[in-house]
Amino acid sequence: MGDRRGRKKRWKNIDYVDYKDLGQLRRFLSGTGKLHSRKRNQVDLKTQRKIQRAVKRARFMGILSYIG
Repeated sequence: MGDRRGRKKRWKNIDYVDYKDLGQLRRFLSGTGKLHSRKRNQVDLKTQRKIQRAVKRARFMGILSYIG
């Protein structure tokens, strides 16, 4: 289905976001280490919260740095 402008909504359905998988997490971060918006990531709210939680866990564990 498309929206009013005729574009298709593309949501990435990610069931599980692992905080140890740095390759997957870095796709959702900018070069400076900031989390991209839902619009840029093209994910729904539930998935964005999973990503946010995984990034915070990885930073706390020292796997991912707080800054780029």
